[in-house]
Amino acid sequence: MENEPYRFRHYIIRHDMMGAIRRYIEHGIPPGSFLTAVIENNLSEAVGRADDENCENLPAFVAYFYNEAPSPCWGSPEKRRAWIAEHAQTREQRAQA
Repeated sequence: MENEPYRFRHYIIRHDMMGAIRRYIEHGIPPGSFLTAVIENNLSEAVGRADDENCENLPAFVAYFYNEAPSPCWGSPEKRRAWIAEHAQTREQRAQA
């Protein structure tokens, strides 16, 4: 998958942030504090941790996770931790094979 920007209405997720989102979704690699807050559905924390551009485009992040991401990977801290743990086990099993 390429890290093309995601567009929702006039909001955009820039390509570097899409890379972090895809690494999290596809491989369970923990993102930074801003994306962690978005993934956990803690939008007040996300606003506090966002740079200016990501703060202005926060609706695109919410739309992406709501419309595009697997529901088990986002919505609460528990879901985020479980997603990361599940992928860590998969990576470990592949390393042992």
